Amino acid sequence: MQQTSTTWEKLISKKRYQSAADSEKYGTDESVRGEFQRDYDRIVFSSAFRRLQNKTQVMPMPESDFVHTRLTHSLEASVVGRSLGRIVGKSILERHPQLALEKHIQEADFGDVVAAACLAHDIGNPPFGHSGEDAISAYFLSDAAKPFLQQLTDAQKADLHRFEGNAAGFRVLTYTYPAHCNMPGGLSLTYTTLATFTKYPKESLPVIAGTKNTSEKKYGFFQSERQWFQTIATELGLLSKGQEDQVFFHRHPLAFLVEAADDICYRIIDFEDGLKLGLVPQEKGMSLLRQILNDAPDRVSRLTFYDWREELGFVRARIIGKLINETASIFLQHEEEILAGTYDKPLINELECKLVLDEISKLSVNLIYNNKPVLEIEAAGFEVLGGLLDACMKAVFKPESKHHRKLAALIPPQYLQLPSTATDYDRIIHFTDYVTSLTDQAALGLYRKIKGIELPRMY
Repeated sequence: MQQTSTTWEKLISKKRYQSAADSEKYGTDESVRGEFQRDYDRIVFSSAFRRLQNKTQVMPMPESDFVHTRLTHSLEASVVGRSLGRIVGKSILERHPQLALEKHIQEADFGDVVAAACLAHDIGNPPFGHSGEDAISAYFLSDAAKPFLQQLTDAQKADLHRFEGNAAGFRVLTYTYPAHCNMPGGLSLTYTTLATFTKYPKESLPVIAGTKNTSEKKYGFFQSERQWFQTIATELGLLSKGQEDQVFFHRHPLAFLVEAADDICYRIIDFEDGLKLGLVPQEKGMSLLRQILNDAPDRVSRLTFYDWREELGFVRARIIGKLINETASIFLQHEEEILAGTYDKPLINELECKLVLDEISKLSVNLIYNNKPVLEIEAAGFEVLGGLLDACMKAVFKPESKHHRKLAALIPPQYLQLPSTATDYDRIIHFTDYVTSLTDQAALGLYRKIKGIELPRMY
């Protein structure tokens, strides 16, 4: 009999994948930090998170210091996520007091889980923004890559043909290099944080064209992590979807809050960047933002602003606070539907200001995302990432060439040292890990060197 609803008692679990050796090494300090705070801290100190400081959010890295990178966006999303989690957690504990009495779950635990998942939500994104995903997909769909993919299954090919930064992020969090290492997977996070991170809890196949369900629009893990996600979903009691042979589940409820925190931040803060850069007309942009607040016509601020940029920061702060409270309220209104798997759409679609947010999104596409520097970096990303992947492919699969052996020497050894049982898919995923881990500048610098455009400096 198929499960029809899940429960918070199963969904909030402090279980994590770790060995005895790991426990001895790191110690257990739950009384000081809490298990989910430990997740947050581990992400902060990871090298993959640190590299986000040099990965494009929307605009290319300019001289202006107020434009967001992936790092600042992730930090801001985590702050919004923590607030959402705490507000929701307070009400859930009131509705389900056994969580505190029997499992010792606190309001802060909800905030820490959502904050940690938000902090990591872009950790698998390749260089050059979202166009980097398109560039990787385009390479693996190209004639140059086809000869190397013949031994792959349809699902493995789908991982590459529709490359997904969310799946790469799940791999960053759960996979340990080198491949023969016996240490726990990745950052050894709790099952609950990993499930909350996974906004698309399905494998790359089947592709559900035209779906209205937000959790089915993309996929959340590669075939290499398929069984690992199955274990997490089973442990937490996630509701199953699809056929028996498919790893395809309904979302962990808190993943809706991660999605909402990301949506709030990029819609409002990308727009703020566009205003400050002069890409969005000041009067038009400020008027739209004020409409979200829906202040009374006679409202008079007690603050004095010296210029419109100073007022913009104040307005943005008020907007985010307003959207946090409204979004948490919407989640709580639909709690039973979310637990039953009958609710599957972005929470921000039900905000009172949705029409204004849609207008902001439309203006952002026209004036910010289609701005010439953005299009230029996207075009460059296709050349750079395609060139790097092609070089890696030849280095791995055609080592008889002296030139290709030299290319292989440029790839860090942990991405090439696989056991003898490794498949072609394993080899491709490993060097793709390397390419996606690069910052924008590192990817561009490596591409220039292997193409002979720029020679390395000799010290």
